[in-house]
Amino acid sequence: MCEFCHKHGEGKKWYLQAKNYAEDMLSDLRRRKLIHHFFSDLEYHRRGMNRIAELDNAPGFVKRVLSKRISGKMKKIHYGQVVPIEEVGRIFEFVTSVTRVACICRHINLGSEQRYCYALSLAPKGGKLIEIVRQIDAGYWTGPDTQGLEAMSRDDALALMREYEHDGLCHTVWTFITPFIGGVCNCDRSDCLAMRMTVIHGVPIMFRAEYVAGVDSGLCSGCRECMRVCQFGAVGYSAAQEKAFIDPRRCFGCGICRSVCSKDAISLDERSKVSLASKIW
Repeated sequence: MCEFCHKHGEGKKWYLQAKNYAEDMLSDLRRRKLIHHFFSDLEYHRRGMNRIAELDNAPGFVKRVLSKRISGKMKKIHYGQVVPIEEVGRIFEFVTSVTRVACICRHINLGSEQRYCYALSLAPKGGKLIEIVRQIDAGYWTGPDTQGLEAMSRDDALALMREYEHDGLCHTVWTFITPFIGGVCNCDRSDCLAMRMTVIHGVPIMFRAEYVAGVDSGLCSGCRECMRVCQFGAVGYSAAQEKAFIDPRRCFGCGICRSVCSKDAISLDERSKVSLASKIW
């Protein structure tokens, strides 16, 4: 299990513990300030991403030291973990409200509102988290299609996330001063700053899932649809065998590849049981 499971989940999956979504955590002044800053200061996010990109040109030992320092800081403040759709469903079983909001990353990259992020709460109508967001000048919600905060049923939100999977979007949970979890995002390597930092620039700010995907070669038709949607470069193809395969060392365990497999040839296994991936987070 990831280190958060040991620190914040008592040896169980930390993101399935209702206490880590508790409303009373939002009474902490530092956390409220962080949330306000996160949603309101887009330039801060841009500057941070530019600094990360500059690390690519730094000497290897410098990048390793700074990467470790950045990851350590982010684990305390704003860190994520990949979760498969089944466990998003389990989270939705105990939260009482789901609110769709504009995605900060996509606004920075695309300059328009794209609502792929879902604020979660144990309180009705989004609780204190949505109260904090409402107090912010949401200048990034721009354009004729602006819908701002959108309360949704848990079933409708989950159905949308299942649709996202066909476009290769990966579900992730995120903290606002760990261990408080504020929401579920749906990320891709093109537009998500966190995924770009983790996968492209090698500065981890998210854990891999507690799972690893595998292909049943006896069922695989070799269509390669799984390769199309994988955000992590974990899916390969054997021309000789005309079958897909998954490198467990690269796999983040999101399970998105399953959604496009017409033969049901892909399944998820517990990361702890896959020797090549059990220590890779």
